[in-house]
Amino acid sequence: MDYFIIFITTAAGLYFHWWLFVRIRRWSDRDLALSMAEGDAGKRAYMLEQLALAQTQKIKRRDLTEWLQQAAAHYRP
Repeated sequence: MDYFIIFITTAAGLYFHWWLFVRIRRWSDRDLALSMAEGDAGKRAYMLEQLALAQTQKIKRRDLTEWLQQAAAHYRP
């Protein structure tokens, strides 16, 4: 019974850390996209759409900044 409790507690802790890691990555990616919007509401919506598009195209995180900068450069109000 002791091993079961240890296993459940360890699994719950690992899951929580994974969940927190994923959330922080999403928040930082969203902040990156919004920082390129420069306070413009239309560009903000556009950049969030571009972030979603980058996620569906599975753009790697190391390439995400450059990809979003190119998308921001192509924005037309």
